[in-house]
Amino acid sequence: MLGFAAFTNYGESGRQDHAATRASVESALQAAGDIEVAEITVSIAGSYVILEGFVRLGRDVERAIEIAESVVGRGYVRSRLLRR
Repeated sequence: MLGFAAFTNYGESGRQDHAATRASVESALQAAGDIEVAEITVSIAGSYVILEGFVRLGRDVERAIEIAESVVGRGYVRSRLLRR
């Protein structure tokens, strides 16, 4: 499992780390192939990855969280995903 430390540095390097983390989570979601990710937006707020948008099935919310946590670690993902 690939993991990154929580990011609490808000300086220039913190922004770069956030961009890299966001890109890693987005790539992991796209690579999964078992959920539709076209309507999922990934953002960073402090130490947390925020997943926002829409999924088709209720189980896709849990799957998206699981995928994101595989990148950043358990407990660092917040979901604002809604089922259509």
